[in-house]
Amino acid sequence: MQLAKSFTVDLTKISGRGDFRCPGCGVIISPDDKTEDTYKILDIIMNKENLDSIILQCNECKSQIHLTGFHFLTEIG
Repeated sequence: MQLAKSFTVDLTKISGRGDFRCPGCGVIISPDDKTEDTYKILDIIMNKENLDSIILQCNECKSQIHLTGFHFLTEIG
């Protein structure tokens, strides 16, 4: 049995509207996809009232992806 790989994606370092490729298999993960066909949300981590990170699992390769960079939203909001 192969263990799932774990990756970190800093949203402040990607361009565009939030779409990015899974670091494990390359499938496109979009925040606009509400179907969970491509990924599912495993955990949402808060820091007081602010979003700190989100942990996703790619449905294609089962990699866990830790999304960071949400602090930028509170800085511009």
